[in-house]
Amino acid sequence: MFGKKKQVTTIDKAQLELIENAQKRIKQKKRLYIHFVIFLIGAVFLILANTVLGIGENFKIAEIDWFVYAIVAWLFLFIYHFINVFITNKFMGKDWEKQQLEKLVNKQQNRINTLKDNFIKEETKMAQSQAYSEAKTLVKKPSSELTLIVAAGENNAIGKDNDLIWHLSNDLKRFKSLTNGHHIIMGRKTFESFPKPLPNRTHIVITRQTDYKVPSGVIVVNSLADAIDAAKSDNQPFIIGGGEIYKQALALVDKLEITRVHAIFENADTFFPEIDNTKWQEINRTTHNVDEKHAHAFSFITYLKN
Repeated sequence: MFGKKKQVTTIDKAQLELIENAQKRIKQKKRLYIHFVIFLIGAVFLILANTVLGIGENFKIAEIDWFVYAIVAWLFLFIYHFINVFITNKFMGKDWEKQQLEKLVNKQQNRINTLKDNFIKEETKMAQSQAYSEAKTLVKKPSSELTLIVAAGENNAIGKDNDLIWHLSNDLKRFKSLTNGHHIIMGRKTFESFPKPLPNRTHIVITRQTDYKVPSGVIVVNSLADAIDAAKSDNQPFIIGGGEIYKQALALVDKLEITRVHAIFENADTFFPEIDNTKWQEINRTTHNVDEKHAHAFSFITYLKN
């Protein structure tokens, strides 16, 4: 019902080849030993045949019996074997065969262990190199994508008297969609242009006033650097204005979300800085024409820093 479980060898092809060669050598030496024994018996037989049985009793060469030449010639054939075989019992024993096989296997195993050690060392070096490269990439990659969002006319006008010059329904919806759930960084005047804090967003207000009062949940800082640090837990904080904050932030942000209003507004008193096309790459643009809800044509444009 239950058959014997087939043993799985752990010796590789190279080891098996060495073992087979060792076994062949052992068989060859056994045959040579047998030949050597036959030589001894044969030598005795030749002597007895001549001296006792009288075979070739009168045949001599240079006054020396013929069997002496035969024995000497045969003896030279086995001199090499006499030199190599010292203790016949040890050579012919099963323990000697096992010992030779173990020596060969151990030698091969040592070679395999050396290769494994070299492989592990090389693999470790590769892993360390890869980890170092990944670490460098992580260091270079910002922990968050700081984004500036603004609506600006063709002449970069963004507002007058701390308020927008236009009302674009789709632009307001886009602003809400993009900033929802994120930190929004702004100057004090921009914050004060809101009737109340925008829902589902964390407001960070930059002001020099030391005793500036804000509703609960609003963060007050004294510089743009402090504002960015306060938003470091957010993977995409937004800078939403006003003009001076935009000027300071333009060199620091990673992404621009621009609503370009296709009109010139001469009466504006706040302007967005000029975008340097050598430093920014446009990756997306969607244009909306004039309709009953929008008095001006406009385009949503996304830029990434080169």
